[in-house]
Parts: sequence; C-alpha cells; structure tokens
Amino acid sequence: MKDKLRVLIWNEFRHEKNNEKVKAVYPDGIHRAIGEGLGDDLAIGYATLDEEEHGLSERRLADTDVLVWWGHKAHREVSDEIVERVHKRVLAGMGLIVLHSGHFSKIFKKLMGTTCNLKWREADEKERLWVVSPGHPIAEGIGEYIELAQEEMYGESFEIPAPDELVFVSWFEGGEVFRSGCTYTRGQGKIFYFRPGHETYPTYYNEEIRKVIRNAVHWAAPTGRPAPLFGNRKPLEPLKSRQEA
Repeated sequence: MKDKLRVLIWNEFRHEKNNEKVKAVYPDGIHRAIGEGLGDDLAIGYATLDEEEHGLSERRLADTDVLVWWGHKAHREVSDEIVERVHKRVLAGMGLIVLHSGHFSKIFKKLMGTTCNLKWREADEKERLWVVSPGHPIAEGIGEYIELAQEEMYGESFEIPAPDELVFVSWFEGGEVFRSGCTYTRGQGKIFYFRPGHETYPTYYNEEIRKVIRNAVHWAAPTGRPAPLFGNRKPLEPLKSRQEA
C-alpha cells in the first residue's frame, strides 16, 4: 500500500488567540481549518510559531513532503536558522505552498530574491479569481473563476519574479488586479503562492479554495528523482591525450 503524502501546515497562530473577530471565524486556528479541507488521503500534521523551533525541527522537516505556510503579523519572529533549514529542504525537493500574507514571510522572500511587496486594502471587497491556465493540475475541478464575497484586496505591482506558470489572476471590486496563483521551481522543490485567506474572512472554509489547496499539495509533492550530482566528475567516455589528438 502506498504511503500517504505527508503534509505539514504551519501557522503563526497569533491572531486567533489575540483577536476575538478572528477567533470567532477560526476557533481552532487557521491551520486546522486548512487541514480539515485537505481530505483523508493525506497524513496531516500541524506546527505553530510558539512551539520549540517553531515546530520545524530537522526531523520534522525531513518527514515532510509538502509544507503549507500561513503567516502575517510575526514574520520577523521566525528564526533565521529555521528559515535556512526550510530553504534547504525546499531545494532538496520538499514542496512549499505559501498562502495569503505569507508573501512577506522570510522564507518566501528568500526563495524569490525580491521584496515581494504589493498594494493592499481592507474594505470587504468582492474578489473574483480567474483561472488563466485551465489545463494546470492546480486548477483541476475549478470552473472559469472562483468568487469570494469578501476578501482583503492585494493589487499590482507585486514585486516577485515572473512565475514559471500563472494559474490565477484576481480582480477586485475596487478595480485592482493581482497575480494570485503563481508557481515556481527552486532546486528540486516546487512552490505555489496562493493569494486568498485574510484572517477575518471564512475563506478557508470555501470548498473551491480548499480544492485548489488540495490540488496544489499534490502538484508540489516530491517527484522521487535522485538528487543531481555536482562537483568534479570523471569523464563518461575515454579522453584522448593532447599528443594522441
């Protein structure tokens, strides 16, 4: 029997403790709501900022196929040592799904090599996420668009490298647009940034949003290919000496 894909969902878990409005929406934490939407075919674990090593020990990461990341108010509190640890695992093949305000996390900025800055506004706006790559596995089972009645606005320019693939583009009621579903490859690891998920809205209970995250987890799973070889190598074919040539 094939082993289940091992998914670790990381969340700051601060808003839910300190903000009654957020706690009312996500009483058990945003990470739990995300995990509940992923289905029973995955081995799901959880980690939060205030755990020892932020819940991201060497062993925990070694046992993770795909890491899902939600952060917002405490990016600076994430240890640089842990960021390096996660970065190393992504390059070695661990998938990474970065959600919403995780665009400003240390790990995402390190992987992108840019500021990852953007425009934003909290005004209870309608968001329409258009599928611009309908054949992409992450968009499997999604129609032409996903509509959210209320979300935080993110707007261009979004200071990121050009995505390997652009899967979703958002339109907001106030007129802005945003690249909301972006894929990247770094080393052997696959990365997906997905925009929706402000903490005061029930976005992670939306079945279409959950489907996208499920699809992304499967897409980002390690391929199982052996690690590439680097450094000085012996020739595959006999080399003639200069005198023989």
